[in-house]
Amino acid sequence: MASVFLGINDRTFTYSFVAGRSEFQGTGFRNPMDFAFGPDNTIYVVNRSYESRSDGTRINLFILGDEGEEYITEFGGYGEGPGQFIWPMSIALDSQTNVYVSDEYLHRITIFDKDGNYVGHWGTQGSGDGELDRPAGLAIRDDELYVVDSRNHRVQKFTLDGQYISQFGSFGSGPGELNTPWGIGLDKDGNIFVADWRNDRIQSFTPDGQWMQSIGQPGGAGDASIAREHGGIRVVNRPVGFFNRPTGVAVDKDGDVYVADWLNNRVQVMTPEGRFITEFTGDAGLSKWGVGKIESNPDMIRQRNGVRDFTPEKVLWAPVAVKVDDNGRVIIADTTRHRFQVYQKNTEPVLV
Repeated sequence: MASVFLGINDRTFTYSFVAGRSEFQGTGFRNPMDFAFGPDNTIYVVNRSYESRSDGTRINLFILGDEGEEYITEFGGYGEGPGQFIWPMSIALDSQTNVYVSDEYLHRITIFDKDGNYVGHWGTQGSGDGELDRPAGLAIRDDELYVVDSRNHRVQKFTLDGQYISQFGSFGSGPGELNTPWGIGLDKDGNIFVADWRNDRIQSFTPDGQWMQSIGQPGGAGDASIAREHGGIRVVNRPVGFFNRPTGVAVDKDGDVYVADWLNNRVQVMTPEGRFITEFTGDAGLSKWGVGKIESNPDMIRQRNGVRDFTPEKVLWAPVAVKVDDNGRVIIADTTRHRFQVYQKNTEPVLV
């Protein structure tokens, strides 16, 4: 569901469709942590899966068109060898559609070409310049890679082959300070937005790392009860502008800021100044892949026909990532439900 508050009525969003289903291999996802837009509506997805079912750890490549999803291939896998991951976290593409994946367990960045062929990896654990400790969010601009160096409480910038350039941020809760940051997004001017995870806020910086502003305040203080007790079941109303361990952040071409409010089971949308616009709590039905699976099993059809309340199917459950494509599609990684919910930002006023 999407709501509009506080008198801002020139931005409206329409629910479009859901993509994906729960699968450890092939046409589905398993705990999608992050994704990146490729050419021609292709999307690269990081699946983290579980320690107990590591076969679901991989990168998916699929097409997300207006009519739903189309599987292309998958690559990578669980392990410590070349082209493998233990805890894959984030993904970014360069101008040649090479794929960069952060691994917070192995403290490294792994590189593939656009077809999923392993190219190489780099990264050394530590706290010195150019060293990494639990790398998380990734973003690329002008052939430079920003890495959220989570347990070093900073953001580092590298060349694409791993040569250290610069850094900003340090541990703390003051302006420009970070506490276990996670996601990262860039606006059209190259300003940097960081999901300051344990500080329950979003911070923005200039391209050279100078602090600009902080958005939001703690709303739950890290209490996981909403996600644990209500996640995937119902919507729990929470005050707007408050975050509970924000994980992902994106900025669209209008400058509006989208935040994956992880433990509040929602995505919030803010103006560039941090004023609340709307929130998404979920509107999902069956995906194209989901319909295909159910239609092949009469027992599943009978079970679904007996459902009276589809709220648990609709709602977001601990979403980790959100991004907006060039066509204004807002795509949310509904991580614990192993799917994506897609909304459209409308270019003309819509009656809501």
